[in-house]
Amino acid sequence: MRSADMAEGAKKAIPIVLGYLPLGFAYGALARLAGLDLALIVLMSLIVFAGSGQFISVSMLAAGAGGASIVATVFLVNLRHLLMSASLSPYFQNYPRRSLPLLAFWLTDENYAMACGEFRNCERGHHYMLGLFGTSYTGWVLGGVLGGLFGGFFSSANAAMTMEYALYAMFIFLLVIQMTERKLFLAASFSGALSLLFYLYIPGSWYIILATVCTATMGVSAERWKESF
Repeated sequence: MRSADMAEGAKKAIPIVLGYLPLGFAYGALARLAGLDLALIVLMSLIVFAGSGQFISVSMLAAGAGGASIVATVFLVNLRHLLMSASLSPYFQNYPRRSLPLLAFWLTDENYAMACGEFRNCERGHHYMLGLFGTSYTGWVLGGVLGGLFGGFFSSANAAMTMEYALYAMFIFLLVIQMTERKLFLAASFSGALSLLFYLYIPGSWYIILATVCTATMGVSAERWKESF
């Protein structure tokens, strides 16, 4: 039963892996072009596991930025993980404590979107989630390894950067499969419009967090208002 649940979760992660492979390859290629050794490229994928964070780190390393500024920037960019973790925590309450560190480390935007869809349909055990999150992690690391090995064949950083469009295609796919109800479509549309508005007037990456908080607040308020009638 344990292996079957993990295999089922791993199978569910295939769409994410198909997006992570080219995106991880782009990261590895850019890191190689920036002068990083293959060992450092792979190590960053293994211990950081953050697409935008790793792209930013490579760019800042290439520009000669210091370690403290890189850590602070990546922290701010990935601050949204606090919201995602808080959202999933009620579903993880009955999970064995030994599985929580891995699930927390493997949490990404794509894994979060897939997990939300799974929990909305039925209850999932920790073995299923370990299979889902762990397979995504493996796909990202493999993409980084391949990019580090063959990134030298690219003549410029722009050639590798074109593969980053795989990230947007993957996000669009994950969003579309979540649109099973009218209220979810309205929430997604409202969040998108709000994030675009905040992006135009708020510097940095805070617009993502603010749009998420506003949309979540609106959704909770609407549900409570509906239950009161």
